[in-house]
Amino acid sequence: MRVDRAWLGLGLLVLPTFLVAMDMTALLLALPQLSADLGADGVQQLWISDSYGLMVAGLVITMGTLGDRIGRRRLLMIGAAAFAVLSVVAAFSTSPEMLIVVRALLGVAGATLAPSTLALITNMFRDDRQRGKAIAIWATGQFAGGALGPVLAGLLLQHFWWGSVFLAAVPAMLLLLVAAPILLPEFRSDHAGRLDPASVALSLASVLPMIYGIKQLAVENASAGPAVALIAGAAIGVVFVRRQLRSATPLLDLRLLRNRPFTAVLVGLVLAGIAMAGTGLLVTQYLQSVLGYSPAVSALLFAPMGLGVAGGTMAAPALARRIPQTTAIAGGLVVSALGGVLLVAVEPGSAVALPLVITGITVLALGAGPLFALGTGLVVGSVPPERAGSAASMSETGNYFGGSLGLAFLGVLAAAVYRDHMGGTSETVADAVATSRTLAADRSASLLHDARDAFTTSLHVTGLVAAGIFVLAAVLVATMRPAAAGADATGTETPVREEVDA
Repeated sequence: MRVDRAWLGLGLLVLPTFLVAMDMTALLLALPQLSADLGADGVQQLWISDSYGLMVAGLVITMGTLGDRIGRRRLLMIGAAAFAVLSVVAAFSTSPEMLIVVRALLGVAGATLAPSTLALITNMFRDDRQRGKAIAIWATGQFAGGALGPVLAGLLLQHFWWGSVFLAAVPAMLLLLVAAPILLPEFRSDHAGRLDPASVALSLASVLPMIYGIKQLAVENASAGPAVALIAGAAIGVVFVRRQLRSATPLLDLRLLRNRPFTAVLVGLVLAGIAMAGTGLLVTQYLQSVLGYSPAVSALLFAPMGLGVAGGTMAAPALARRIPQTTAIAGGLVVSALGGVLLVAVEPGSAVALPLVITGITVLALGAGPLFALGTGLVVGSVPPERAGSAASMSETGNYFGGSLGLAFLGVLAAAVYRDHMGGTSETVADAVATSRTLAADRSASLLHDARDAFTTSLHVTGLVAAGIFVLAAVLVATMRPAAAGADATGTETPVREEVDA
């Protein structure tokens, strides 16, 4: 397709990517208001917030491979139409149960969008340099959406009811439906086999319990439920892997993992996701619980983290023209480690506490940008065009797993450090604040001082662990060999059919 049309199509493809990321974060600010309106209890609130992400994570592999087989533009338009309709239904939900179901269905629709957009970009831009720039723009939209989601939600909630947070996606999805047949070509594989329902079921049965178990580890104490979910998911995952390796037309082509750079970048994406999600969790709580900012103000103060990633992804292609891609990625990860170290210098009550926090998360995020831009390009560029959807889905799954692992494991680590520092007298800062209201003034001030010191120690530990994870990822990426674009795991080229519908 013509270059100018390709770039217009790219602008269109950024829209669903931006909105899916925004939808995953915008609900955080709307949750208290909608919970009060619908009468949702604590468990229902958890499912309202988690059902969307769980379904996206559980189905992104299926949808990436499905797009390879039925057509990526077709799947993108189906998902966009469903997303628009379900967003309207979610906005006017009348009960917690209804909203939980609709959010889960929104997750199904959302799972079609990210791998479809990335796979289409891979096919639209065959030149390595142009593809790298296009993927950087795509990644910028994804991370900007995640960063600006809470900010947009805060603005909407000041003037409208909680349903407006869902309705914000509708105009963009309608624009996508109108413009996609004009600007986007259709791509599908000549050699795609029939979709294997058993593999789809095994994929869901493996990923959903594992993601759920990881998420629950961060919110449940000494419960066997998350551990059972993780073990069950892993066991089903083994069955899924064996089925894929034996299938002539697998849902997920695990032969891609024989490609060393492909695997190295995937692991790097998971590690970066762990570090960023865990750090983000602690910093957002620190802004509210220790520095005392409101949720809306905290969302604005936290925005530089997402914008830092966006800036790093946009700068990555220019950086890669001057130095090798692997050097750019590894160097960026070292910069991210420095951002984690900056968090260790934060002290409550200090005049520079807030500037240090904002600088730390911005530097940390900025350095990760080349990984998400160039690393994603290496992943999808390591396979033939016809398998871009499968590669894209593996990249997205790595991101989701990394984020969930970070929220769970670093969240649990931070909680353990806090409890140890408090001598077991308090579980959370919120618990300490509630207790302080029942105490005399001097004892209340002492408890709050200790709680804030304890949480700051948790932030220090999280920053150091994140720095170590980034260094590990940098070493991993620096030692990998670049792969030939368009080659599969065995180094052979595979033809692809391109359909262009003007």
